[in-house]
Amino acid sequence: MFARRRRRKLRATPLTDAQRATLRRLMPAYTQLSQADRDELEGHVQVLLSEKRFEGAGGLEVTEAMRLSIAGQAALLLLHRDTDYYPLLTSVVIYPRPFSTDVRRDIGGGVVLESREHRLGESWHHGTLVLAWDAVTQGARDPDDGLNVVLHEFAHQLDAESGRTDGAPPLPRRAAYAPWARVLGAEFEHLKGELATHHASFLRSYGATNPAEFFAVVTEVFFERPAALRAYNPELYTQLSGFYQQDPAAWTG
Repeated sequence: MFARRRRRKLRATPLTDAQRATLRRLMPAYTQLSQADRDELEGHVQVLLSEKRFEGAGGLEVTEAMRLSIAGQAALLLLHRDTDYYPLLTSVVIYPRPFSTDVRRDIGGGVVLESREHRLGESWHHGTLVLAWDAVTQGARDPDDGLNVVLHEFAHQLDAESGRTDGAPPLPRRAAYAPWARVLGAEFEHLKGELATHHASFLRSYGATNPAEFFAVVTEVFFERPAALRAYNPELYTQLSGFYQQDPAAWTG
């Protein structure tokens, strides 16, 4: 009860004119929303700013603009939906540029490969999400290129709310899982087939990594290239529209 009251109060607190100007500058998608959706998004931003820690790494000093940009993009995924505000997430760690991470891959037969990879973002199951700030600004600057690391990593957070990250976030009804699996599964297999035969694909090849990455990649495209996605695969667009309770192809700016 206390948490609900606190969140209602936060959502009812408007952003300042300066904060809105920052969102317009760093999150062009904000200007495409209706006034009602902007108001709702601002309320979600207030909750995220209050409940999540934003920490700098690699010598980066986190600014209010950075917090607003990331929270605003994360809030876009919450519009029109019942939400507990990424309950598995406690902190967002921000590097100034792509960061390195140790990776272990079990390739079978008792063989494990270890390597270091450069990353633009990571979503961890134990409460942390990591982002490279230059990738954040680049992804937000062009809202039509289908590439957005914040949307990608926060989609992983939504996915993980089901108890595992497998490309199937919690859906509103049990009956929704069968068509979700059919449509997304078919497109996932289609993408893998295109890559195997070296055909050009509409979706980014990284989506063929596994079902979790596929969901994160199509989330980026759903919000950044919605009309193209709807034309490419109307069923896939419908599934994402039903989950996110939004129709970004209808945004008029």
